[in-house]
Amino acid sequence: MGINERKERERAEREQRILSAARMLAEQHGWASVTVRRLAQEIEYSQPVLYAHFENREAIVGAVALEGFGELGPALRASVRRDATPAEALQDVAAAYLEFAFERPALYEAMFVLPSGLRFAKSDTPQVLRGTFGALMAVVEPFCADSEVATEAFWAALHGLAELERHGRIRPAFRNERVRRLVAMFAMAN
Repeated sequence: MGINERKERERAEREQRILSAARMLAEQHGWASVTVRRLAQEIEYSQPVLYAHFENREAIVGAVALEGFGELGPALRASVRRDATPAEALQDVAAAYLEFAFERPALYEAMFVLPSGLRFAKSDTPQVLRGTFGALMAVVEPFCADSEVATEAFWAALHGLAELERHGRIRPAFRNERVRRLVAMFAMAN
């Protein structure tokens, strides 16, 4: 291995340490606790080293969000039962999306709530975001002629349900009933 390859590997390892520390701090103490200073202390590097990897905190949040999309898309695809009907597939994905939001609240917040610098539905949208959207669209397509707009509506409904429940605005005991009704609304759109 040459010097350049070793330096690049070490840079990637430092970057991953920064992101892992950010995720850990956010999960334990919330995103307000994730500052460049605190991350530098956590990983035992100076702040300039962090700034050599990430321009600012928003860039760190964006990198964490990209990791999250890399986890969410495959989780959505894997959630669909073999031989599921289109309505069952829609329900499986909706349940998996909400489960992700509740099992990884800080990661979900980085992906969908905090400023991240990520651009959605643009020509330069990262492929991992497109892939996650595609996982949602795959289960919406059987019900709607304009699957992109319908998928945006489905996603917005799921996000609204997740945020309302995460903040105690709606009753958690009725999550499955809400998902059932959401799926029924989409199934009737056909």
